[in-house]
Amino acid sequence: MTGASAPECPCGRGLGLADCCGPVIDDTRPAATAEALMRSRYTAFALGDGDHLRRSWAPETCPTRIRLDPARRWTGLEVLSVVDGRELATTGVVEFRAHYVVDGIPRTLHERSRFRRERGRWVYVDGTVGPST
Repeated sequence: MTGASAPECPCGRGLGLADCCGPVIDDTRPAATAEALMRSRYTAFALGDGDHLRRSWAPETCPTRIRLDPARRWTGLEVLSVVDGRELATTGVVEFRAHYVVDGIPRTLHERSRFRRERGRWVYVDGTVGPST
């Protein structure tokens, strides 16, 4: 989907979903970097796509059940820092703030996420949640 009618990607890069996180979420293109995977996971939360979240989670830390709250409306993403996680790296860390609204109240999730490359694909390992509001 291209052109003015194409939906914008929730990750905030200013691109259409089909040109940004869409191909990573629908598993037609792997995320090139740890940051790209983190952005696609934020987008999956925003779109309610539990399949992508499960596929992109390291098996040893993936929960048996992924709960997506339909009352939580994701409203924006800020990438605060990226440590390594480049295309040829094996590990990476991305710190971010994800903004959302629940029951009309704006909230923020602040996390420092760890990623690793596994069989040529980035996976989310775990994260340390910082001060959230």
